Amino acid sequence: MQKLPIGIQTFSEIITKDYLYIDKTKEAYELIESGTKYYFLSRPRRFGKSLFLSTLGTIFEAKEELFEGLYIHDKYDWSQKHPVIKISFSGDLRSGEALKKNIISMLRDNQERLGVECREVESVGICLKELIQLSYKKYNQQVVVLIDEYDKAILDNLDQMEVARENREIIKGLYTILKDSEPYLKFVFLTGVSKFSKASIFSGLNMLQDISLNPKYGNICGYTQADIESRFLPYLDGIDLEKLKVWYNGYNFLKDPLYNPFDILLFIENEYVFDNYWFSTGTPTFLIKLIEKNNYFLPNLANVTVGKELLDSFDIDNIDLVVILYQAGYLTIQEVIEKRRGGFEYLLKLPNNEVKASFNDSVIDYLLHQRVEKIKLQDDLYDAIVDKDLALFEKSLKSIFASIPYNNYTGNKINEYEGFYASIIYVYLQSLGLDIVGEDVTNKGRIDLTVKLNNLIYIIEFKVGNEDALAQIKERNYAQKYQSEDREIYLVGINFDESERNVSAFEWERV
Repeated sequence: MQKLPIGIQTFSEIITKDYLYIDKTKEAYELIESGTKYYFLSRPRRFGKSLFLSTLGTIFEAKEELFEGLYIHDKYDWSQKHPVIKISFSGDLRSGEALKKNIISMLRDNQERLGVECREVESVGICLKELIQLSYKKYNQQVVVLIDEYDKAILDNLDQMEVARENREIIKGLYTILKDSEPYLKFVFLTGVSKFSKASIFSGLNMLQDISLNPKYGNICGYTQADIESRFLPYLDGIDLEKLKVWYNGYNFLKDPLYNPFDILLFIENEYVFDNYWFSTGTPTFLIKLIEKNNYFLPNLANVTVGKELLDSFDIDNIDLVVILYQAGYLTIQEVIEKRRGGFEYLLKLPNNEVKASFNDSVIDYLLHQRVEKIKLQDDLYDAIVDKDLALFEKSLKSIFASIPYNNYTGNKINEYEGFYASIIYVYLQSLGLDIVGEDVTNKGRIDLTVKLNNLIYIIEFKVGNEDALAQIKERNYAQKYQSEDREIYLVGINFDESERNVSAFEWERV
């Protein structure tokens, strides 16, 4: 069997050293032949963006011998060779000065590789403009510019907003050069995690075509189920492919459900242990801080509907938690909803078990400081749900709230809000990988939380104070929505006491 390309993002190395390569040259060929000059692609980290850029660069460098047997080989005109400028943001980006040094270093590397020399070496914009024009003159061919992680210098500094703003202006000026250099350019492709609004970053590139949610290019990065069941099947002998799908599949960019390549490669490399591979490589702390700062009602994450315009833009001066979670890969598209008055909305979800468990573990660790007790509490809660042990369910919830440090309540009144208690129960249930609907809509109102298992459904209502939570479930007949399904239904009403900061009443009935 071919070797697995773990951590290898260079197309030529994968091909010449006989690593497994999932052919993405059909998408590359269609992009090149479309006639459009400027492209942008947003995908979560470690999703294969860098390898796709490397593939594009190798095509434009006309290294035909590397593409034998691939889709593009007998279709592309290999007589056309173009100079390729490659820019990838990495290293120290924690100040404007560090960013400028980083860019100057990358431009110097490109000068050496292309055999040209800029006169201006201090101004990053002027140097890039010279590099494009000099390359055009030397090779008598239009230039290709490939920029990887265009937004990293901003996203890495969302914990120090002044630096983020400074870096935004630096790279905004850099991208403006690309518009001014249009006659010298053959093809420009930018990738990143986020899609910044045109006003904040791309005002100089208003002709940029965003293919992030173009169904034609939905599979441009990532592995499909067909890839798993064909190319990867020899590596997965004896593995439960349905369990693999539940754990790692589920990303949706309006074509096929996708796996993050990093997960699959590490799953095989680590001898088939179901673990949190992608998530553990970098959960931004600023996301958790944002949840804390805004007292976000976390059950909403199980049932979020947004417009396309929201997913299309991100601005550091107006940060929206849902936008960040979607663009970073913690939420993905579950369903496209066509509105009666025209246009579309997107129902979002957490992609798979890895993200459900890991994201909510991070919230528990950071917000509730329950690292020591967490595993025991999770085990008890899971057993209670699966075994229909409602007494253990009540006991587990009381233990969870009793273990929250007292200083979590200092200086605020979060214990008075129903959303606080609902959010804590939600993150614990989600950390177990359960199927949860928050603010579940019925024709009589909204269920606070619905928990679904193969043969079970729990309908849960929360109240702070003495109002009868179970009575509301029954009066509004919330169970009717699910009574046609062949599953046991449990109605659970939970009351909280704001002074005790814990469960004060726990009532249930089986339908």
